[in-house]
Amino acid sequence: MSRPDVSTNRSILRLAAVFAVSVLSLWIVTWILPGMSVNDWESAVIVTLIVGFVNVVVWPIFVRFAAPLIIWTFGLLLLVGNGVTLLIASEVVDGFTVDSIWVAILASILITAVGAIVGNVFSLDDDAVWRRNVIRRMVGKRGSAQPSDVPGVLFMQIDGLSESVLRRGMAEGYLPTLARWVRTGSHGVLGWECDLSSQTGAMQAGILHGNNENMPAFRWYEKDSRRVFTSNRPRDAAEIERRHSDGNGLLVDGGVSRSNVFSGDSDDAMFTFSTVLEKEHRGHSSVTYILADPYMVNRIIVLSVAEIVREIAARRRARRRGVHPQGHRGGIYPLLRAATTVGIRDLTVYTLIGDIYRGVPAAYVDFVGYDEVAHHSGIAAPDAMETLYRLDQQLARIEHAIADAPRPYHVVMLADHGQTQGATFLQRYGMTLAELVDSLSRSGADVDAPDFSSEGWGNLSGVLTDAIHDESRLGKFIGTMVKKRTVDGDVVLGPSRESESEPLDPSDVVVLASGNLGLISFPDLPGRVTLETLIELHPGLVAGLATHPGVGFVMVRSEALGTVVVGSAGVHYLSDGRVDGVDPLEPFGPHTADHLRRTDSFVNCPDLLVNSFYDPHSDEGAAFEELIGFHGGLGGKQSHPFIMYPKVFEVPHEPIVGATAVHHLFKSWRAAVEAGEVGPPWSVPAPADAPIDLDRLAIAGSR
Repeated sequence: MSRPDVSTNRSILRLAAVFAVSVLSLWIVTWILPGMSVNDWESAVIVTLIVGFVNVVVWPIFVRFAAPLIIWTFGLLLLVGNGVTLLIASEVVDGFTVDSIWVAILASILITAVGAIVGNVFSLDDDAVWRRNVIRRMVGKRGSAQPSDVPGVLFMQIDGLSESVLRRGMAEGYLPTLARWVRTGSHGVLGWECDLSSQTGAMQAGILHGNNENMPAFRWYEKDSRRVFTSNRPRDAAEIERRHSDGNGLLVDGGVSRSNVFSGDSDDAMFTFSTVLEKEHRGHSSVTYILADPYMVNRIIVLSVAEIVREIAARRRARRRGVHPQGHRGGIYPLLRAATTVGIRDLTVYTLIGDIYRGVPAAYVDFVGYDEVAHHSGIAAPDAMETLYRLDQQLARIEHAIADAPRPYHVVMLADHGQTQGATFLQRYGMTLAELVDSLSRSGADVDAPDFSSEGWGNLSGVLTDAIHDESRLGKFIGTMVKKRTVDGDVVLGPSRESESEPLDPSDVVVLASGNLGLISFPDLPGRVTLETLIELHPGLVAGLATHPGVGFVMVRSEALGTVVVGSAGVHYLSDGRVDGVDPLEPFGPHTADHLRRTDSFVNCPDLLVNSFYDPHSDEGAAFEELIGFHGGLGGKQSHPFIMYPKVFEVPHEPIVGATAVHHLFKSWRAAVEAGEVGPPWSVPAPADAPIDLDRLAIAGSR
């Protein structure tokens, strides 16, 4: 039997199974919910068929005209529509009754929730329905599939996941799909060391474009323009990419960019910060297609609510158990977490599946959920690891899609950086880095510490910026909703200044933070300010910083000695590697001096570069931001991400240091695949549908 026949039969069986689960979900809900009843299975089947017909035929037409209202009501209109459908079914089907619209709306939510639980127990999902109703429309809108025998390459990034936490996740069952790839011999894992600064902006510039020069941190102060550049602010990202791209990035020649900071020179980029303002490089938005499928909207709503509940429960559990350290997790953060770990994740996954069905030759995708949760919960906290598990389920879904793609695919998993953990600088010492600088500067000095949006807020802002520049009615409506938070075409959410692109007000000192990396600049002093000048203007500043217990070292340029790295008990001279006293770089690894020399050469290197302490015994440092899982500087797991590669690819024998080295490796892999120099993708057998697990069903039901 040919592969298409097998695929068709499997799709039919899965569709039948999903329909059966829908019928079962309806029956269970009528059993537990007062005000709704069904007399027999025949009536349940008929009601499910009616709901299915409305969802497949009527709802997509309605969405074309009412999508703005769905957004405006945060999905409540959808719930009302589902409730009305159940009410209509109660009038048509004799054996089915619903007392009121409120009962019907609650029933539609419960049916989705029960369906998700039962489908998970039986290892079923909505893939067949999704492929038929939504993915095909997406593919048709963006061009027909292009069958090919030449394999494509999918680069999928798990933001912020270190090699050690990856291996722990595979060993403890949080990443079963990835563990199966390694266990069966399809893939191998190797670590690499990222640059300073260890954060997505600089790493993706290096990986996607082969150039991350003059990017000393996630955000930095540029003296010439007197403003701060922020990597994931669309207008800044576009300028950074313009400076770094040579037109031959990783995704040139047909590759697609999804949910990244930079495009890799792709002509088809979606949710990519550097291109959301450029119509010629933007792909078609997935939002409208997702709204066209009621089950998917219901699913996202239910999963988002569940994620909010998880966050609240995890926060209370951590406080009750006295877990240390604890991050700030109150306020609106649970909503931000749900948007990142559910909304953005699902938009990215569904868009990528559409790309796979189109047969694109390459894709680079970033999944940011783990990074966001680990920032606030801890790098190996239970809810951070559970976020990995739910992402792994999406990877299994992508794996199934690859099996039906018009071309074979090699899959490369990677991380752009890891995270290190520890109580924040403020939690430990009762002051911020800016307040410490203020206390050590000369009397009357004006110290400015701009309050910019967090990386998590930036991710959500990027998605909305992408949406408002879509020319559909929905895009225009979203633009109206966020008009007050839109600056120069960018949506800016979170606690940030009115316009991050505007020059800063005059000040004597500007202090910025990127994880446990601090950047201190003196705007009114041209060029790199020397140690001698600082001693004259702010006599106790450098010594006070270097001897503070929360600081590991301070890098500053000296007129007489060249660039020096000053610690509490010693000095490291970068020009010749000489050390007086105790080497302040010793806890940070053998390549630390090289990383600092490179940063020292940047035009945008700050006048003072401050790195927090790192204790290798406790594996802790202290972020200058309010994040207990952090990255951006040096010390610990943040510098040690991973690459999970198909074993048919050649890997270097020497250590991989720096994002540019990763770029050249990935480019060589793409070239080798396209030239037919590597074997076909190893077909890892997907796990068979799991048998019914009554214990698991009971546990799921009890939740």
